[in-house]
Amino acid sequence: MPPPVFRFAPSPNGYLHRGHAYSALLNADLAQASGGRLLLRIEDIDATRCRPEYEAAIYQDLAWLGIVWEPEVRRQSDHLELYRDAVAQLTARGLVYPAFESRAEIARLVAAKDAAAPWPRDPDGAPLYPGVGKGLHAAERAQLIASGAPYALRLDMDAARALVGELTWSELGEGPAGETGTVAARPEAWGDVVIARKETPTSYHLSVVIDDALQGITEVVRGADLFWATSVHRLLQALLGLPAPVYRHHSLLRDAEGRKLSKSSAATGLRELRAAGVSPQQIRKMVGLAPAA
Repeated sequence: MPPPVFRFAPSPNGYLHRGHAYSALLNADLAQASGGRLLLRIEDIDATRCRPEYEAAIYQDLAWLGIVWEPEVRRQSDHLELYRDAVAQLTARGLVYPAFESRAEIARLVAAKDAAAPWPRDPDGAPLYPGVGKGLHAAERAQLIASGAPYALRLDMDAARALVGELTWSELGEGPAGETGTVAARPEAWGDVVIARKETPTSYHLSVVIDDALQGITEVVRGADLFWATSVHRLLQALLGLPAPVYRHHSLLRDAEGRKLSKSSAATGLRELRAAGVSPQQIRKMVGLAPAA
């Protein structure tokens, strides 16, 4: 049997904090304990928010923690053509359509629908797409695209679900309600998800399943906030003929108010803790991991 392959895949849109340290160290510990491999992937498809200094800091922070990864680092921005090809495959099968509403227009549509009856939300609490993109005629779509209008490419969830039928995944961790073992995927809970945009030929959902397959990832270890996103990932894997890794979702570190640590909430960065004299072994204790062997 080949050794298991793990990965840590941060986005360079801010500095790493203790929550990232927990996930990275857990991946490294599991790889070491199983005689497996640890890969590093830089998920930098967001050209607006991702910066070189954040990427450089990722390497510095992980090295300081004592994490060793295989030398070749995969950067998503180097592989946009692969993602574009996958979108073209799905489009050719009639599974993708452009939607032209702005975020503000979608918010107004949702508010109008909520006034009549509660509009459905996805597992993250965001409203499902309420627009008319799926119903536009081909000529209307072509005219809008030719005019230079911005658009998002959405997956026709009903058509996709009809093609693949029921889906499950193997869960070694647990979900928000203790789900573990064989978990039934419910991608329809996300509605017609965005898989690319006019200015970016991919999305997190699409890139991550393609990268995991191409890198031979056998076990995805990540935060529980992505537990139900796995439903969308299983759907895309089935549509694109990609293998499904085993998943292990772990608990999230939270602040004193019970909020998960995040870059957007200005969680204290590892670089700040390092500057304050905190050691890597103290970080392991902070995040609830045993001392390094």
